Amino acid sequence: MDALDLIKEGKIKRYFRATRKLNHPNLISHITQRAAGKEPLFLEKTDYLFMLGLLKDVADNASLRIYAFCLMPNHIHLLLSPKEGNLYDAMRDLFSRYAMQFNRKYERKGHLFGGPYRQAVCLDDSYLLAASLYIHLNPVKAGLVFDPLRYRWSSSRLYCEDDAPKSFIDPDFILHLLSEDQIEGKEKYRLLLKQGSELEAAQVLEQEDAIERFHLKLASVFPSFFKRIGKKKRIATSSGIDLAAMEELEKQIEAIRISPFDSKPESRKAKKYIIEQLIARGYKRAEIVERLGLSRKTIYNILKSPL
Repeated sequence: MDALDLIKEGKIKRYFRATRKLNHPNLISHITQRAAGKEPLFLEKTDYLFMLGLLKDVADNASLRIYAFCLMPNHIHLLLSPKEGNLYDAMRDLFSRYAMQFNRKYERKGHLFGGPYRQAVCLDDSYLLAASLYIHLNPVKAGLVFDPLRYRWSSSRLYCEDDAPKSFIDPDFILHLLSEDQIEGKEKYRLLLKQGSELEAAQVLEQEDAIERFHLKLASVFPSFFKRIGKKKRIATSSGIDLAAMEELEKQIEAIRISPFDSKPESRKAKKYIIEQLIARGYKRAEIVERLGLSRKTIYNILKSPL
């Protein structure tokens, strides 16, 4: 089934998915994988280097486009898209090869990872930018460093340093959301990183909508940035997914909450649009009821209305 059909049916979630993952060409995903229990994934420098070597090898062999990464002591963040529908095989290859090497090196047995990797689909450009910033700020939020650029095992320096070396990581897709000029894009990214480090952010492995909340906080601090980004439609161009930016929806949701009983045709049409956008992002009916301040029956009637 085409990704657009999945979106229309509400089957593409904003939440991480451990099962029934989407395997569609050019679909940008935030992939996370964690160690089993409190076990570490990396014990020394060579472990990190081995994972990076594997990531480059798998990216080359499977034609993956890697936008960002962060290797934490007990979990991994990857931001990527496959050119073909081979995400399952690529991730299985990456994580199984690392686990085999790690177990052999440290003479251990059993599962290294705590279950299947998780996937969150980036549905719009501003969410993609927020996901990249969140990934690069992970070591700061975990208390490992004060400056994300001081953390060696992430792609943050490729996004911020003017003389960063060429790599198999591609920061340009995201940097061009900020500016077509690479130097200016890096300046703006550094500014967003600095501001993002001062914002509270939950752990996405524990709180499913952590990045979405972080995204909205950033957008409230830099409204002009995110308004411009929402108009670029780079994800829509590359994957065919074209959804309204979440910060724009928030404004419309607030308007509905202020006057929930407005029954004018244009108001009902606006409500239907917002409900459909929330469904496309994976919101459940109970969550939509809470967000909009409308009853289940009202939402059902609006969706059924031909308008």
